[in-house]
Amino acid sequence: MKKFLAMLLSSLMVLGMVSVAGAEAADAIDPALIAAAQAEGELTVYASCEEAYMNAACDHFQELYGITVNRQRLSTGEVAAKIEEENGNPSADVWFGGTTDPYNESAAKGLLEAYDAKNAGHLMSDLYRDKDGYWYGIYKGILGFMANTEELQRLGLEAPKDWDDLIKPEYKGLVWMSNPNTAGTAKLIINTMVQMKGHDAAMEYFKALDQNVAQYTKSGSGPSKMVGPGECVIGIGFLHDGITQILAGYDNIQLILPASGTSYEVGATAIFKGAKHINAARLWVEYALSPECVNLAKTAESYQFLVIDNAEQPAEATAFGLDPNNTINYDFADAKANTSKYVEDFFAAIGAGADDRFKTE
Repeated sequence: MKKFLAMLLSSLMVLGMVSVAGAEAADAIDPALIAAAQAEGELTVYASCEEAYMNAACDHFQELYGITVNRQRLSTGEVAAKIEEENGNPSADVWFGGTTDPYNESAAKGLLEAYDAKNAGHLMSDLYRDKDGYWYGIYKGILGFMANTEELQRLGLEAPKDWDDLIKPEYKGLVWMSNPNTAGTAKLIINTMVQMKGHDAAMEYFKALDQNVAQYTKSGSGPSKMVGPGECVIGIGFLHDGITQILAGYDNIQLILPASGTSYEVGATAIFKGAKHINAARLWVEYALSPECVNLAKTAESYQFLVIDNAEQPAEATAFGLDPNNTINYDFADAKANTSKYVEDFFAAIGAGADDRFKTE
């Protein structure tokens, strides 16, 4: 019944009528901004969330405001590399989803546009925004492991309980992680180990971990997607990606919160410096910080915790016992200043050259 009503409301809007939801969104946003955005008539989005959420968010924005939304799904590393190459003449207007370490790198290079978003007043903490307005958080994801219980049983192995378990020799060739050159998730993993262990110990850890890694995937969600089918036995990534796979039917996946602690991503949105549709881009940020947008996530198989106070948290995440506050005090300032260097140090430590384990396509 709810699905039918949603379809009916969308149809009415196509016919030029304003739905209740659309009216609420308009009331929360400056009408002058909406008018200016509609005059531009177009918006291009690079999204680093999963494709289903990207399409749900873009389609609903288009329905609400009558603005044509072009969109492309790219990993955070791909977006960061693309806008750096375009150097102030971006082929897109906004960035949507994906962890903030690459956002911070892009902001430091002068590639993002600061914006004072009205709806940022609904953010639950200042941790969920850049202090200068270069990005705003929309969701929070917990870093952990996903393990294939059937494969572990077949191999006579227990599931890892903590970060240091992953470097045990019995897990050789069983661990998957994402590629720091393309995935913000991998950058977060590197920053997390630096903050938990110290720089030098973290690099020694990655040198040991590399001996057990079978694949470094292009996307941060890549390992989670291969755990259920058994191609990956232990995947490092965001636990909400594991929930998506479990709810898709893979009941052989175990979610593991590292015993000594873990960190989290803040999935964000931002405007690119030099955006050609600047008013539509600002309207997008206001929309992205509203229930109109973030409540769509769980309908598109994205079960992250939401970070605005007027959103509805996905019951699927809490049902698995995940606590969005049971994380380390992640140092965003250090990550903003040093992520690029830490990634270089990571590759120097593991001695990666033309290694076919590092997927970029």
